[in-house]
Amino acid sequence: MPLPESWFAEIDVPVALESAWREARQRLSEGLAATTIDPAIIDGWLSLNDTRRREFSRLVLLSDFALDALTTRPALLPTLIESGELEAAPSRAQIEASLHQALTPADSEETLHRTLRRFRQARMVGIVWRDLNGAEMWTTARAVSELAEICLEGALGWLEGHFAARWGIPAPRADGTAQRLIVLGMGKLGAGELNLSSDIDLIFAFAEKGTTRGGEREYEHQQYFTKLGQKLIAALDAITADGFVFRVDMRLRPLGDGGPLVGSFNTFTSYYQDQGREWERYAMLKARPVAGDLDAGHELLDELKPFIYRKYLDFGAIESLRDMKAMIHREVKRLGRDDNIKLGRGGIREVEFVVQAFQLIRGGRDTELQVTSLREAMARLVTLELLPQSVVDELQEDYAFLRDLEHALQAQQDRQTQQLPNDPENQARLAMAMQMPDWDALKATLSACRERVRRHFDAVVADPDDESQAPAGESSQNDAVWRQLWHGEMDDAEAERVMAAAGYEPPEALRRLKTFRDSRGVQSMQRIGYERLDAVMPMLLESVADSETPTTALDRVLPLIEAVLRRTAYLSLLRENPQVLPSLVRLCAASPWIAEQLARHPILLDELLTPATLYSPADKQRLADELRQTLARIPEDDEEGWLEAMRVFKQTQVLRVAASDIAGGRVLMKVSDYLTAIAEVVLDSVLQMAWRSLSARYGQPEPREGADRAAFLIVGYGKLGGIELGYGSDLDLVFLYDAAPRGVTDGAKSIDNLVFFTRLGQRIIHLLSVTTPSGTLYEVDMRLRPSGNAGLLVSSLQAFAEYQRKDAWIWEHQALVRARAVAGNDELATRFEAIRREMLARERDCAELRREVVRMRLKMREHLGSGGEAREAGQFHLKQDAGGLVDIEFMSQYAVLALSSRTPALLEVTDNMRLMDALAESGRLPEQDARNLQAAYLAYRDASHRASLAKRGSLVSAETFADHRAHILALWQRWMQPETESGANDQ
Repeated sequence: MPLPESWFAEIDVPVALESAWREARQRLSEGLAATTIDPAIIDGWLSLNDTRRREFSRLVLLSDFALDALTTRPALLPTLIESGELEAAPSRAQIEASLHQALTPADSEETLHRTLRRFRQARMVGIVWRDLNGAEMWTTARAVSELAEICLEGALGWLEGHFAARWGIPAPRADGTAQRLIVLGMGKLGAGELNLSSDIDLIFAFAEKGTTRGGEREYEHQQYFTKLGQKLIAALDAITADGFVFRVDMRLRPLGDGGPLVGSFNTFTSYYQDQGREWERYAMLKARPVAGDLDAGHELLDELKPFIYRKYLDFGAIESLRDMKAMIHREVKRLGRDDNIKLGRGGIREVEFVVQAFQLIRGGRDTELQVTSLREAMARLVTLELLPQSVVDELQEDYAFLRDLEHALQAQQDRQTQQLPNDPENQARLAMAMQMPDWDALKATLSACRERVRRHFDAVVADPDDESQAPAGESSQNDAVWRQLWHGEMDDAEAERVMAAAGYEPPEALRRLKTFRDSRGVQSMQRIGYERLDAVMPMLLESVADSETPTTALDRVLPLIEAVLRRTAYLSLLRENPQVLPSLVRLCAASPWIAEQLARHPILLDELLTPATLYSPADKQRLADELRQTLARIPEDDEEGWLEAMRVFKQTQVLRVAASDIAGGRVLMKVSDYLTAIAEVVLDSVLQMAWRSLSARYGQPEPREGADRAAFLIVGYGKLGGIELGYGSDLDLVFLYDAAPRGVTDGAKSIDNLVFFTRLGQRIIHLLSVTTPSGTLYEVDMRLRPSGNAGLLVSSLQAFAEYQRKDAWIWEHQALVRARAVAGNDELATRFEAIRREMLARERDCAELRREVVRMRLKMREHLGSGGEAREAGQFHLKQDAGGLVDIEFMSQYAVLALSSRTPALLEVTDNMRLMDALAESGRLPEQDARNLQAAYLAYRDASHRASLAKRGSLVSAETFADHRAHILALWQRWMQPETESGANDQ
């Protein structure tokens, strides 16, 4: 029976669609009238309420695909009503069960094809209905993606079973697990964000070679999986009387159409390692197992991660994306497709490029970006502070608009198209689908959207050389001059004149530049690498010329450039971020130590991208948080990765301190505070790592009676204990533990407690000091432990206390003045501090104490001081000569040992500055003497820091600190000379 005209809902139809609306109604009515169908189906149609009829009318007016499907298969509508698919997508489990039920009776490939196509058509009508009636774009994309995955798995499972008798089944892997075809979804399928009529990009793989078993004949796995893959493609892609399921594109596999259809793990890893191209990294960003052996698929992708994601910041990826976009743009322009909302300017692809640029550049370091979903990646860009929330909000909104428009386009004919229509009817359809009053309003909204997308794309991906065309004035002339100089297009006289005018010392600077340009490293560079160097060098020469000492700066920066000639992503970093060059030059000019660190560890160049953090070192809490987040990205069993991350963290943080120091933004005490905090955070993490490693192997050590658990403590001495670390300081450490004296660990492989803690100490030292290509964390000095190098590596707290009470030398009690817990158990730290105070607060014979301290100091001067030649040359050793740093430290230590029994305030601190405050406040040291000592101490330590950054030794001109030395020597004479009766005990 035909549908009565009154059945169709009244909807607002634009004039341009009135004819289409009449035709749709007529086709539906005639289709129903011409088909002999169950009355129950007609009842299902007639049962639609007013809301559903309006949605239905909108659907068939805007989608010829849905109109054709419902006209030829009227039973679809009642089925969709009954299943609830018009309101919401069924669950994945429901769809899988429905397809399984439909495929179970299929006994031929022809039946398989027909069943899949009819199944897909039904689900797509429901998806299009929901989409055109207000479903969120992401919901639609997820529904189509799930449908594709379910069809892939359903078809693959049916084919495996159907051909098992003839072809057999694959041999299991070496570990005994079964093998299946691995189907990797690429592009929007991999992202779980397919559009309404999308192709599906696939790659087929299998784990291990072998031969099938149990069939009529044996096949090599390569042959078996190829045949199975061909059948799977035909099951989905072949066009029959029932249409198709999904168009399949296999061109993203290794070697594209010219390569084998499937490959083993070994084939894949070898190909991507040896031949993988940049665009293939981009393609693999979205790779995800979608059917077949999912676990093996994840295993394969884990093996390919080093190819996809570089460990360093890979700005070379931007050039690849830029080249891809330029190629697409040329093709769009050639074909006159500027109205293509995917490939045209400001289109879908540009949003994707913005996000994927960050994934390619930073995904190796910021592993949170290793996700296939564009939506997830966008959110994580905000979390990682790579893009502001406002930018991401704008990109998400515009991307959703473009994808909604894409869906509306594709819903019309179930065609993979992103080209805007030219005819008024389909333009009106799009405007209506997008809830716009007319085509002009839609075009205006679309134009504004594409302009915003284009702006964000340019900010991230556009070529810096194209961003602003410099006027043909002085700036462009300078660029040309520096380029000519770099290319050697000037004779020596002209080149020296140009360099002299820019502040260089011409003969020396020109010679250094020519040596670099003609070096083997430069001459043997690959084309792409040399192009990157060629773009950077003129900018670098100009930045160096702007520094205060161009020749020195050039001499220090070029070794860094030489170090990255084979890692040209760093050259891309400099080219893509020209604002980095002034900072780089300034830091290298100010400090050869920083220049050397950057050349040795180019990964630190990444820090120059964010001046806000480069010149603002983190406090201890932020350091701990940052390190915890960094290490959370690394599997616990990956010790090499863990150590690498620790070293990069430490080097990065120290660079930040040095940069802020050079910039003049940090006072000396703050510099030491930061450097000490870095060491403490590293020690805490190293202790946790070592404990996890040992306890996993041997179990937990047995606690002493009455304690909940065994405890371990790292005590820092010297500069670490005194919160006075410098840039090159090693760590003076002592290890203490508290556990059952004769206890053992509770693991399957049990060892004595002492053995456990000894191995724990050894493990900590190994993690801190092991040398790798990335350097070490810290040099460690353990000589201050009880009995020095002759003593045990670790001591129980009880043994430590007994040693301090009975056997320790005076100099060991001096060392306790600057000792404090820096990592480990808090309760044990409190008990250690009580022992420290007990030892320091002992009543002592001050005259005898003074003689011992002076004797030790004179011995140190003799062995470590500047020596006769230096003194004759008018030089002074900042630390060890008379009147130097160590004299101040010895006087402070003497004061604590002599006076703390009567002046407990001296026990509260471990650093020299606050000790001198405490001496002055208690009246033990005249105020002026204390201030003179503090001024000298700060001056000496500041000079030591400057010497470290400048890679100079501790010898300075004797005249430099004459006043400070005089004050120190005078106080030393009053306090410390044994023949003098007035001393600290008389204060």
